[in-house]
Amino acid sequence: MIADDELRGALCEVGRRVWQKNYVASNDGNFSFRIAENAVLCTPTMISKGFMKPEDMVIVDLQGNQIGGSRKATSEIKIHLFIYQRRPDVYSVVHVHPPHATAFAVTRQELPKCVLPEIELFLGEIPLVPYATTGTWEFAHSIAPWVENHDAFLLTNHGAVTVGLDPYDAYYKMETLDQYCRILLLAAQAGDWNRIDHAGMMELLRVKEKLGVPDPRGVDFCAPGAARPSRPRPFPNRFVPHPGPITDAPKLSGTSPFAGAAKHPAGLSALDSDARMIVDEVLRRLAKK
Repeated sequence: MIADDELRGALCEVGRRVWQKNYVASNDGNFSFRIAENAVLCTPTMISKGFMKPEDMVIVDLQGNQIGGSRKATSEIKIHLFIYQRRPDVYSVVHVHPPHATAFAVTRQELPKCVLPEIELFLGEIPLVPYATTGTWEFAHSIAPWVENHDAFLLTNHGAVTVGLDPYDAYYKMETLDQYCRILLLAAQAGDWNRIDHAGMMELLRVKEKLGVPDPRGVDFCAPGAARPSRPRPFPNRFVPHPGPITDAPKLSGTSPFAGAAKHPAGLSALDSDARMIVDEVLRRLAKK
């Protein structure tokens, strides 16, 4: 299990990173980590995420009742709790306002599919969630049609949410999302974006299958338009504590990564050498086309 001070430190470190990358301004943004079956460690409200301290963190239960911490929990904790209620495989949620992704959210443009291999492998389809008033349960439930099968969401006229195995995993997905949106905006100025052909996408989906990552889109994975609600994927009924530790993200100061014996759970966040060779080969073939 991950020590309490490591978890609090991880949320502070993610706060510094999103602040330095201009994903948040002033007191924007919120992130959390599920530490027990009915307990979530989260960021407080009314504080710059770039200047948080471990003791600022707050603990709430899955109903939103504050059960720990001297500060007040973020007002947007409900969307985190809804995700944890519906996704027992998720242990961390990051919500910020990255400029390039938020540009698509405020113009209400669906993100194109089948454009970048990295997006297809690491994020998949990214739904544009309908608008709802922030901080409400309506806002939390707005992602309901897609929450079981997607790890990144654009929030209409608001920002973005990503989920993961730990705060760094969720944060890395946010970096990937905003970088994708930045590339799309630059490509629109240079000309237009072109989609990977069917054969290329089939290769990518085979890579995802080898890595054990489901893709709910089926044969119409490049179909334009809104991400459609899909069948929930099967999850275990019982909560299983995160095995930890957080091993793949060193501190910005250059200090050592969080230490521990257990490895990060297998998946796209920690590709083994064989999987990485497969990904590199697919990207090489696509580059020749």
